[in-house]
This record gives sequence, C-alpha cells and structure tokens, in this order.
Amino acid sequence: MRFPDLGRTQSPSYNDGAERGDKSEDVGSDPCYRRIVHRANGRGANGRGTTGRGASDGPGEHRGGLKSTMRKFHLHLVSDATGETINSLARACLVQFEGVDAVEHAWTLVRTRGQLDKVLAGIAAHPGVVLFTMVNEGMRLALQDGCRHLQVPCIPVLDPVIGALASFLGVEARGQPGRQHALDAEYFGRIDAMSYALAHDDGQSTYDLDGADVVLVGVSRTSKTPTCIYLANRGIKAANVPTVPGCPLPPELLRVKRPLIIGLTKDPTQLVQVRRNRLRVLAQDEETDYVDIESVRREVSEARRLFGTHGWPVIDVSRRSIEETAATIIQMLSRHRGGDSALEDIALG
Repeated sequence: MRFPDLGRTQSPSYNDGAERGDKSEDVGSDPCYRRIVHRANGRGANGRGTTGRGASDGPGEHRGGLKSTMRKFHLHLVSDATGETINSLARACLVQFEGVDAVEHAWTLVRTRGQLDKVLAGIAAHPGVVLFTMVNEGMRLALQDGCRHLQVPCIPVLDPVIGALASFLGVEARGQPGRQHALDAEYFGRIDAMSYALAHDDGQSTYDLDGADVVLVGVSRTSKTPTCIYLANRGIKAANVPTVPGCPLPPELLRVKRPLIIGLTKDPTQLVQVRRNRLRVLAQDEETDYVDIESVRREVSEARRLFGTHGWPVIDVSRRSIEETAATIIQMLSRHRGGDSALEDIALG
C-alpha cells in the first residue's frame, strides 16, 4: 500500500528542529525545556510570504547586499499542554502583518514552578511578547508577575473566551490543562478515520467504499489526498479515487449508497504547473501528456462531464486552500445528511 507524504509533525520533544534549519537550545534535561527558535515569516492578507533577517541579524543589517525592511521581534508561546492551541492562534495573528519576522520560542508542558522559572529565564534572555494558555491560577499569576517585572507584554489568549463562556453558562471553568486531548470516543474516532483515509488513498481498497463518509474523485494533483487527511483529522472518513484518461472508474464507486461523492477540479494551467513541479521532484521526464496543456484541458473537461453525468457536486480547488476545501466538503456532507448539527459545528470550528 502506498502511503502519502503527510509532512512533519512537531513532537513534544522538538528533536526535529535542527533538521528544519531551526536553532534549538537545551535549557534542561526534560523535553519540555527544549526551546525551538525558528523564523515565522510575516504574511499579509494576500497570503504571500516576505523575506527578512535571521534570528541573529541586527536592525538594519544587510543580506545579499540588500537592506532588510523586516521588523524582527521575539515571541514566546507558553503552554501547560502540547502548545497546539497557542501555536495555531499565533500563526493566525501573525499572517495579518506585513514585514514581520517573528522569532518563536515554544515552551510546552509547563506545569511546575521550576519549569516556569526556566521559561522566565528564557524570556529575560530574549525579551518580547508573551502569549500563554495556562489554566492553573497560581502558574498564571507567577508568569504574569514575572513578565511584569521584566516589563514585557503577557497576554492570556484564552481568557476572553473562557470568561464569556463562564458568564453565559453561570459556571466556573475547571482549570485542568490538556483536557482537549483526552483519549475519548472522539479521539479514537479520528484515529479510525485517519487509518481509513490511508487505506483508501488513490483508489485503493474500493471493496468497502460504502464505509466512507465522503469519496473525493478528481484528476491527478487536485489535492485529494491532503484533503482526505485533513478531513480524517476532523473525524470524517474520506476516501479518494483518481480519474485517469482511458481508464474506467472502479465499479464499486458507482454502486455506493452511503457516502457523499464529490468531484474536485482545478484550472488546467495551474494543474500543469503543479504536475511539472511534481515531475521535477521525482526526476522524471517532463515532456508527456501528463503536463501537456491541451491534454490536461481535455482531461479536466472529461472529468467534469463525468461528474455531471453522475450528478456529483463539484468543487474547484484552484484558489482554495486545503482547509477551505475541507470546510466546503463538511458543509456539503451536513446537507447530504439532512443538516447534521455536529458537522455544521466542525465546519465552523
């Protein structure tokens, strides 16, 4: 079975920092004390990255003879759990600013005063903005007091949400770190969905496609696999089947009753660019029908006719991110199931 390249995931030990070109520094024997420092290039609303100075460059220093206009600052992300929440929130905020070069310091699993003291030492060594998601009141106060002493901003990013919910519900928050990572039925449902997506990638295991929630169909390089993986992380079982010129679709696909089948399409010009890049990576011949613009136009057109013949809804992924495509699929699946409120919540989340 061919497994898709899922990319790298950051483990709590952060041992992969050096391979990514990040600068790492041991500040203790426990993995939660290992700091990863890497550049998060500023991105504006248009989604285009900008290039700036490295972590060691000073204001106004040059690179390649050009004076950098990036504004560099240190950003400390402090969490009493895995740090996924604070990291995602920080990235979502940073992309709204052009010309920003944030040097991120990720501090995770910080749950004792001894650990917090080492975090504060790191902040003192590299003063900058501190964002934190910590629920223990004593630890929160100690971090805020330490930052106040260092005269650096310290922002409890979850406080507005938790406060509003507590006020509306009339109950107090439990203050227990990492509760969203509990090994409950939802967690194991996501694991099951991930296993299903891997086993049913690229037209494999078509004998039990009826076990899927969604089946994605499309020509090569329309982001079928990464979209299925993203959906699986939301607990949705997704399979994908490619359309290949001259080859019929598997008969099992045409017999399914339960899943929602969705066609994915893409602008032929963009498709050729993506395919050429893929062939370069694989060091394969680029002069084939696979990247011939006229052949690709016919391939896309035939796929769209196929979708129309079977009445399958179509999503054009030309200008959509994986997340945007997945959100649209979740909304379609909710309507397919008659307005499943749980799926609507996933789409909005």
